[in-house]
Amino acid sequence: MPQDSLARRLVRRLLPAFFILVAIDLLATWFMTGVIRPQPWLLRDLFWVMLLTQGLLVVLFVWVLISGIRHELTSVNQLADQIRQRSIEDLQPLDLAGLPSEIAPLVLHFNDLLLRLDDSVQAQRRFIGHAAHQLRTPLAGLKLESELMLAQTLPDDIRVRAMRIKTVSDHMIRMGQQLLVLARADHATRPQDSFERLDLCEWMRQTGANWLDRARERGVAIQLSAPDEPVWVDGDPILLGELLGNLIDNALRYGCGSAGVHLRVMANPPSFSVEDDGPGIDTEDIERVFEAFYRAADARAGGAGLGLAIVREIARAHGAWWKITSRPAFSGTRVTLSFPGPRRGACLTRVE
Repeated sequence: MPQDSLARRLVRRLLPAFFILVAIDLLATWFMTGVIRPQPWLLRDLFWVMLLTQGLLVVLFVWVLISGIRHELTSVNQLADQIRQRSIEDLQPLDLAGLPSEIAPLVLHFNDLLLRLDDSVQAQRRFIGHAAHQLRTPLAGLKLESELMLAQTLPDDIRVRAMRIKTVSDHMIRMGQQLLVLARADHATRPQDSFERLDLCEWMRQTGANWLDRARERGVAIQLSAPDEPVWVDGDPILLGELLGNLIDNALRYGCGSAGVHLRVMANPPSFSVEDDGPGIDTEDIERVFEAFYRAADARAGGAGLGLAIVREIARAHGAWWKITSRPAFSGTRVTLSFPGPRRGACLTRVE
């Protein structure tokens, strides 16, 4: 048997107990038959005592056998827990350390399957990223041409068509940017390597200020509530900026009739929320709005259905939890993200 086989481990663990039990049985038999000369009545009593002790020895041996099997299957149970606790994005090979040789071939084939699946997923993500990059240049040119046309004196029907071209171009450019962010935020690309120590309060002030002009154009006021003390998290400022931008953009687009957008930072746990007092989200849609390309049937504003999907992927990359609350629990829509505290001793930036 191989050195690390399960059968060899069980034999090595059970043989000492087996030999001890046999020795006890032989010693008792020798003592009863060779040392003493029992009377018939005593012999009958000794028979029942030995029968009872033999039963106890069998029970003890079964207990040792079961405990040995359970102990040697600990590594298999740990492997099962490792698989159960994995997220669907984690395609790294499983650890073979400590596994019996009977189980190792199965895990090796499973690891090979994970590697091939990871290659397939990576190829798909590279295609999305490359396609988005390739589309940016012609779309930017199309947008520029439409803007140049609109800057001139045009007949009304041509101006309407040029405006439609510009609107569609803006929409496609935005979708390409979102696809790039979605690919970058993916768990397998390890955005954690670019994490920095951020103060959520100051970061929210700077990032939220970039949306003031657009909110003012829509007649919406942006308010910020944040504690006076810093609220520290580890994160990628570019990805988090895209996350916040998508939340504010959604609030401006879909919060029809909303008087304002409220940005709120909380210290315990480190978290922030984006709130609006618009019409809210239907109950049947609230569980699906984070799915890519999903749009509610009554969605009034244009979009590709990628905004909240990007929010979900960026939150996952940061180990954050997200929650969306709408009517009737909240008068509008509130999206909250809670972050783990900053890592002790973590480097502020990765130095190559």
